[in-house]
Amino acid sequence: MHKMISSLQNRTVKRILQLQEKARTRKNENAFIVEGIREIGLAIKGGFKVLEIYFNADLFPPENVEKLLSKPSEVEITELTAEVYQKIAYRGSTEGVIAVVAGRELSLERFELRNENPLILVAEAPEKPGNIGALLRTADAAAVDAVLIANPRTDMFNPNIIRSSVGCVFTTRIATGSTSEIISFLKERRIAIFGAALQASVPYHSVDFTGGSAIVVGTEATGLTEEWQQNTTQNIIIPMEGEIDSMNVSVAAGILIFEAKRQRLRRDSGFRI
Repeated sequence: MHKMISSLQNRTVKRILQLQEKARTRKNENAFIVEGIREIGLAIKGGFKVLEIYFNADLFPPENVEKLLSKPSEVEITELTAEVYQKIAYRGSTEGVIAVVAGRELSLERFELRNENPLILVAEAPEKPGNIGALLRTADAAAVDAVLIANPRTDMFNPNIIRSSVGCVFTTRIATGSTSEIISFLKERRIAIFGAALQASVPYHSVDFTGGSAIVVGTEATGLTEEWQQNTTQNIIIPMEGEIDSMNVSVAAGILIFEAKRQRLRRDSGFRI
């Protein structure tokens, strides 16, 4: 048996809206909202604990709820009328199912690398959830060992980040910390730091990414801060032939990461690629 909510004034409805809209509520409850079949499935695959499921039977039949969950008996399941579901649905084209998921500690202090020769993406102070989501999709596509967010401006379980990352926030190993903490973390592990910057830089394809490497990108508006630039092993640049000297941060990260992947594949295969 599952519960049913038919009133827009129900306390639970207001709570779900607060979890979507307010970082403070997510922090206080140590929980966040995930909407959509694929995203919920990726959260489960990533080891996140689903606490509650809310569904509308017209869009998502009750029998599908148990198929979606690995341990349905441990999850509080509630049906919503169409009106209530539309009130809390975050996406325009919705699939009829929303989950409340337990948060996860992303502190760098507890983060351990699993690869002795890691490839890491570092993003300094990314502001736009859409850019963060795109960076996470790129990181997932390249199967990088970690994404480190320096001086984050928003919590990583913001619904806009989950949506724009298409759930890759659950498939990628993420940690957050200050710029100083992340620089120390990388240097202690003798990981080369390659900063995407205009100053004192060399073309990105001329450096060696085959050892432990961190590729660091800054904001599109101001680039990397002085602290990063003073601590890089080498600054790198993507030569551009147009009128402007910058590109979208996720596009730049993709170019740099896949050059690193190309070099590593060439090394591992013994063939020129």
